[in-house]
Amino acid sequence: MEDIFKSWLVETPIAHRGYHDKTAPENSLGAFAKAIEKGYAIELDVHLLADDTVVVFHDESLARMTSNDGYLKYLNKEDIKSLRLAGTKETIPTLAEVLALVDGKVPLLIEVKNKYKVGKLEQAVINLLKHYKGEFAIQSFNPYSLAYFKKHAPNFLRGQLSGYFKGEKLAWLKKFMLKSMRLNKKVSEPHFISYEASTLPNRYTKKYKNLPLLAWAVKSKEEYMNIIKYCDNVIFENFEPEI
Repeated sequence: MEDIFKSWLVETPIAHRGYHDKTAPENSLGAFAKAIEKGYAIELDVHLLADDTVVVFHDESLARMTSNDGYLKYLNKEDIKSLRLAGTKETIPTLAEVLALVDGKVPLLIEVKNKYKVGKLEQAVINLLKHYKGEFAIQSFNPYSLAYFKKHAPNFLRGQLSGYFKGEKLAWLKKFMLKSMRLNKKVSEPHFISYEASTLPNRYTKKYKNLPLLAWAVKSKEEYMNIIKYCDNVIFENFEPEI
């Protein structure tokens, strides 16, 4: 594996859910096209539908982005075609559609959204990416999801996502284990860390100086200027960092 400190993961700012705006909502093909035009890497989120289609969408619920009731996990590929993102003409894309659009033009940082049983979503992502020619990395809050990639796709770059989980409905011990990344060494063995920007610097990330540190999600030029000295790269939105 190449020197990760000299790779795109450190050198290219990463657009959070694409370079989105009112006409091109988050995680839409339009937002990804705009990120490509700007030369930014793209961060995106993936879930699995009921028919095992991998789709690019952040929430489990449809409500925030489509104003429809229901949950992704109960839908099939045909069901999502009629859903519109944030009142625009954009629809929920499949990961296959995103890979075809990006086609190696810019790198991809793919967040695997899995709070449940590990395996089916991870393997579906592997199947889509194993022949993809562009640069990409995987990240997840779930260390056991990363452990699946470690075992079944060891050449994929993988990152441990974390933060302080304020407001999350998690047991105290689980929150502490995730916040402190206690499972990094024995379970996920990440190649990089992706940590909540508002908590940096902190004692948990300082333990991993040998790994690149990404800060998410940086939302202003001012925050960027304050945070960049503590991390190697940013996952950003709502402004343009320097390349």
